Amino acid sequence: MQKIAVLTSGGDAPGMNAAIRAIVRAGLAAGWQVFGVQNGFAGLVGGDMRRLSSRDVGGVMRQGGTFLGSARSEEFRQRWGREQSLDHLRSQEIDALIVIGGNGSQTGGHALLEMDFPVVGVSSTIDNDLEGTDITIGADTAINVALEAIDRLKVTAASHRRAFLVETMGRDCGYLALMAGLAGGAEVVSIPERDLSPQEIAAGLHDAYARGKSHALAVVAEGAQHTAEELVRYFNEHRHETGFNLRVTVLGHVQRGATPTASDRVLASRLGSGAVTALQEGRIGVLVGLHGDHVGFTPLDRVAGRTKLVDLDALPFARVMAR
Repeated sequence: MQKIAVLTSGGDAPGMNAAIRAIVRAGLAAGWQVFGVQNGFAGLVGGDMRRLSSRDVGGVMRQGGTFLGSARSEEFRQRWGREQSLDHLRSQEIDALIVIGGNGSQTGGHALLEMDFPVVGVSSTIDNDLEGTDITIGADTAINVALEAIDRLKVTAASHRRAFLVETMGRDCGYLALMAGLAGGAEVVSIPERDLSPQEIAAGLHDAYARGKSHALAVVAEGAQHTAEELVRYFNEHRHETGFNLRVTVLGHVQRGATPTASDRVLASRLGSGAVTALQEGRIGVLVGLHGDHVGFTPLDRVAGRTKLVDLDALPFARVMAR
């Protein structure tokens, strides 16, 4: 092993830069050259990569997003695009590729692995829906961003005796909504894995009103069947069902762009360094993730194309805690 490359792909996640930093510095410590691929798999298809030094990653750990950039690539989905990517890697005499990202990114890495190129994945997505790890880079920061917004909204809600409906990110996975709702004391949480009807959401808010609470909170994931936009229309037509006047806040991409928490910086550093360790030990075709308190490795063929299910036992617990 003489040269390795690293790319970030898919949605940006706070802590990606810390992972890149760890890979660069651990790789240099191993005596390797480290190359950064610009703009994810699109940059790989185009051969856009440059050698990185230790100074190139100085100060990036505290920054959100990814300084390497990320972009979708329809070309990479095609066989010719992947072959062109491999041509670029081989022309630079790259021995292995480290892919930082979520399910789609690891599926892309697995596709190169099936073409006999050494790949190691690093688990990173704010949705925490990736198999092979207890927690992914970026999830903790995204939860804390949502929680900070919820805490602020509850101050206004209590002052004006209102209910707030907060929509979080989570198109296919409700982890963010569930954890933010649990930590924020939400009366109602609706996620793709357990959709609630408008009537059920209204009943949960009205129950808080009937018990004399000064405010109430519903947290809805963007991928739930009934989105914030639809719920606003329903509640405008059925104001009496909640008891409270209702306001809506859609958090959107603000959850991605935050400064990474200490937890995400440490996790990203451990997993990035773990990817270099995997290559040093001859482990290829694995995802580096956190298993308990230890960095572990899961075969990519058990990760690619799969998503991790949310622990639905937390839903009734959240309802009990909010009463």
